[in-house]
Amino acid sequence: MPRGLKTCRRDVLRVWQFDRPLSRVAPIEPQEPRVNWYTAVFELIDMRSFSNLWYWIALAAVWSTASHWVLGVPFDMVTRARRFGGQAQEDLEILARINVNRLMFIARVSGLGLVSLVSMLLTVLLILGFWYDVEFAQAVVLIALPLTAVGALSMSTARLIEVQGSAGEDLQRRLSRHRLVVQLIGILSIFVTAMWGMYQNLDVGPLGG
Repeated sequence: MPRGLKTCRRDVLRVWQFDRPLSRVAPIEPQEPRVNWYTAVFELIDMRSFSNLWYWIALAAVWSTASHWVLGVPFDMVTRARRFGGQAQEDLEILARINVNRLMFIARVSGLGLVSLVSMLLTVLLILGFWYDVEFAQAVVLIALPLTAVGALSMSTARLIEVQGSAGEDLQRRLSRHRLVVQLIGILSIFVTAMWGMYQNLDVGPLGG
């Protein structure tokens, strides 16, 4: 075959391959979208604390427990000792003495370390929550900070009971006063948490943005 004819034939084949109908081209199969496990999990579990019902249930449970257990003593024992005396009063004094000794032992042995650790954790939560606007940290610190005050109050009450050797009606009054202060802290904490939670929900909006 002449050289010019070969060249012409090669050019025709190249043009035909470029301009051939689309029906002869292999169709591109659509790719299935990849499942993002991170998105799926966080869509299933609402990680926004203040719009999550479980957070408010946990908040109520925490303060209900804190107001019922006074220095580790269930408050119904105080009521029963005040009403019946006798064996109920002896049980109250024994249980109160056990828990007071336990708290004071913890304070003497590892008090400084606990104060340092709690201070560090609260500082981290405060910075993450109110400087970097992490809602989960805000939710945790609104529970942890008042509970820290309750813990300090418990240590103070335990020290007074140990130093003064409170017993009988004096022990009942001191435990009742401690419970009243814990309830006031809880009411203030729930009020502040509710106000801040409503503000965050209104700021974010119902559609999350």
